[in-house]
Amino acid sequence: MIGQTPKEHQMSIFEVALESFIDMNHELVLLSKQIEWEEVESEFAEYYCSDNGRPSVPIRKMVGMMLLKNIYNLSDEGVVARWMENPYMQYFTGEKVFQKRPPMNPIDMTKFRKRIGPQGAEKIFKISLMVNAREITAKEMKMVMIDSTVQEKNITFPTDAKLYRKIIAKVLKMARKEDIELRRTYTRELKELKLKVRFMNHPTRMKDGKKAVRRIRTIARAMVSDIARKMDDHQLSIYGKDLDLFMRVINQERNDKDKVYSLHEPEVQCISKGKEHKKYEFGNKSAIAKTRSGLIVSALAFKGNPYDGHTISAHLEQTTRLTGYTPEEAVTDRGYRGKKEIGRTKISIPTSGTPSQSYYQKTKARKKFQKRAGIEPVIGHLKSDHRMIRNFLKGTQGDAINTLMAAAAYNMRHWMNKNALSSFVSWLKTLVGRLENVLFGNDNKNACLCPTLAAVA
Repeated sequence: MIGQTPKEHQMSIFEVALESFIDMNHELVLLSKQIEWEEVESEFAEYYCSDNGRPSVPIRKMVGMMLLKNIYNLSDEGVVARWMENPYMQYFTGEKVFQKRPPMNPIDMTKFRKRIGPQGAEKIFKISLMVNAREITAKEMKMVMIDSTVQEKNITFPTDAKLYRKIIAKVLKMARKEDIELRRTYTRELKELKLKVRFMNHPTRMKDGKKAVRRIRTIARAMVSDIARKMDDHQLSIYGKDLDLFMRVINQERNDKDKVYSLHEPEVQCISKGKEHKKYEFGNKSAIAKTRSGLIVSALAFKGNPYDGHTISAHLEQTTRLTGYTPEEAVTDRGYRGKKEIGRTKISIPTSGTPSQSYYQKTKARKKFQKRAGIEPVIGHLKSDHRMIRNFLKGTQGDAINTLMAAAAYNMRHWMNKNALSSFVSWLKTLVGRLENVLFGNDNKNACLCPTLAAVA
């Protein structure tokens, strides 16, 4: 059953309306008025199939909490705690009076993400585009900039020894839970091998360290085979996939493709983007498309590690679906070379030019690609400010949801920053007007005596 946000709240002598003591020009208050919440509730109603049972948390509150989490770079627990002490966050999610209790259990946000999936996250991303509808014009959408990055997963740096030891620990946990007696646990030997692996980077200890890694691998294989033999059919139906994953990790070699780098996130890819300070990154490939004004119009997370040039059509399709405009030109870096045109969209890639080009044409192209470089700081803000630097959500669906929510939060922040600047200018004009009244009174003849204030206004 869908929970409803009350349209009118019955006041008591002990309650004070939020509107009576908050600043109605605050960025969150103004942003809440830009969103068509009734339309949002009708779009997300399809994810609630039953009219029976306990009413859910209202849709406006759930969507609002999802946005606040990424706008202010908070965890599920953090945004719930901040909500209880921030009246502007409460107003943004539809409250009428100040609440002193948490709006939900943080686990409800995880359940909501599973309920809506990437399709629902794309709807939230579309809300951020509707807020910035004035910037989505035919002229602005003629050209988009596209670039990709790696969204790192919340895993430790993978090594063979770490993976083998985790497999051994999980096998022991299964044996205790199912009351299975293993032939041997190798506890003392593993303690000695762990020390040899720990110091194997020293030149004199490298040979012993590599030998210890091979021995840990042998132990892991023996323990997985031992527990698989002693499980009945019912137990194998429960743990069969885990045991298959363990054997896949144990049997994989250095130059194999589609290797497993994490037991709890087996879809993680090893991606190299040519960075000097970070040669390899472990996660998924995500990419964005932005307009010249800085608005993100497409955000996608890809499974595996596809070639950048093969992802352009997906960006163009999403941009057309969400904005209604098909870009005439997509400007990319050299990592996207391959196709020069997709449909009606021209693909522009930096080149050294041709002898037939004039100086004006070369200068114009150079400035266009210099403008494309502005997408790099946008990716930096997505990572550092909107929770894309490390993805804590599980699976490939978590990759897609986190990418879309980061882009939605960036667009919301884009609108809030522009609105904050206009509010500051209006406040400055009011201040200048008051100063003129104090200095010169209401006589407009003396206004020209203060050209500096007039220029600022």
